[in-house]
Amino acid sequence: MIESYMKSIAQLRDPRFRKLLWIGITLSVALLFVIYAFVLLLVQLLVPGALFLPITGQVQGLGSLFSFGSILYLIGLSVFLMVPVASIFTGLYLNDVADAVETEHYRGLEPRNSVPFRESANDALRYFGLLAALNVLGMGVFAISNGWGLILLWLVNGFLLSREYFTMIARRRHDPDAARALQKRHMIRLWLPGTVLAAGLSVPILNLAMPLVGAAVFTHMYHRLTPSEPSPDQ
Repeated sequence: MIESYMKSIAQLRDPRFRKLLWIGITLSVALLFVIYAFVLLLVQLLVPGALFLPITGQVQGLGSLFSFGSILYLIGLSVFLMVPVASIFTGLYLNDVADAVETEHYRGLEPRNSVPFRESANDALRYFGLLAALNVLGMGVFAISNGWGLILLWLVNGFLLSREYFTMIARRRHDPDAARALQKRHMIRLWLPGTVLAAGLSVPILNLAMPLVGAAVFTHMYHRLTPSEPSPDQ
């Protein structure tokens, strides 16, 4: 796991990977704003009139989205909101990251499967709904648990993210049933890197880059766990 993270971070020096990083950060910010806008819309529907919060002051629907105080709350809420963002990221952007990693570290591979966009999008949306509900619940648990609930949330998010990322990486070279079987076989070994990813996604600012890093890490994990594939850097 440590080697996979080190290789993924080291590849940020590669100009091709840096381009993907900036595209990924832009996508993450955009998705974060979309989710936050939905939260504000929900507040407007559930709370009649204006809601007053510290720093932000009056919050009244989408008109508050780009206020300075609202941006500060967005950064804070990214501790929870970036996990579902990372889930959407897999359906939109994972193949590009995995291709870059394989080009750099795993030369001579057979051409990968062409996974239909509808399949990737459906998988990402299914996980997104589950992770979004879990992390909204996690906000409440965190508030009443003196912070200990965040560790439990990391563990649960780590399991779900590792399952999603690894299965979608494996799907590029296996049929859906075989990809799921591989994930189940290595579930315990994948849980820790998934938990590290979940913890990184809870660190404001750093979490913007973590969906890309996570996709790279689980590409390395896939090749480490499938010895039939060519060895790294050959």
